[in-house]
Amino acid sequence: MRIGILGTGRMATALGGAWVRAGHDVLVGGRDRAAAARTAARIGAVTDGTLADAAVHGELVLAAVPADAAPRLANGLAAVLTGRTVVDCSNPVEPGDDGLTLSTGGTTSVARLMREAAPGAHVVKAFNLCHDSIWTLPRPVFEGVPLAVPFCGDDPGSLDRTATLIRSMGCTPIRCGGLSRAVHIEAAAAFAIGVWRSGDEPRHVFPAPAEVEAS
Repeated sequence: MRIGILGTGRMATALGGAWVRAGHDVLVGGRDRAAAARTAARIGAVTDGTLADAAVHGELVLAAVPADAAPRLANGLAAVLTGRTVVDCSNPVEPGDDGLTLSTGGTTSVARLMREAAPGAHVVKAFNLCHDSIWTLPRPVFEGVPLAVPFCGDDPGSLDRTATLIRSMGCTPIRCGGLSRAVHIEAAAAFAIGVWRSGDEPRHVFPAPAEVEAS
């Protein structure tokens, strides 16, 4: 798969590296060409370029930029992103009176704002629930089970493409519905990050339903 990465930070490096290891053709694009070149060399990407270069290169494009910048970036590249799968991995979280909260107010999502900014793009929300360090693992497996990756979007072809990408990383794709569900995935991230920061483990909150024998 041809993948263009918009950004040169930690998520761009971690996910880009995972995709290079999985055999994909990755181009890293950034406003700072020197930073893009360093990130591309670090992960073994095929090459580097501008943000527009990455958008043109990718049949799937990762927006690995801060949440508040993602819609503006999508708008600036709207013409190029038309018809492409655009993955948003951002988390719009900020401190609140009772802990982390969503900077969007919880009434919309960054993914939805990106689609409004670039109406022709097929936006998918994915890869935002794990710390970037998880994506540096060769095959993320925990307690003998491959990591599950929730994702959502409205375009069937883009959902299929994202599922294929997730499987290529050794993970299990979990389809969560249309793009309207992105706000719930972002809220789940705000909850989980807050629990981690408090020193607890959010995965212990979600055991599978028990099979109880009827007496």
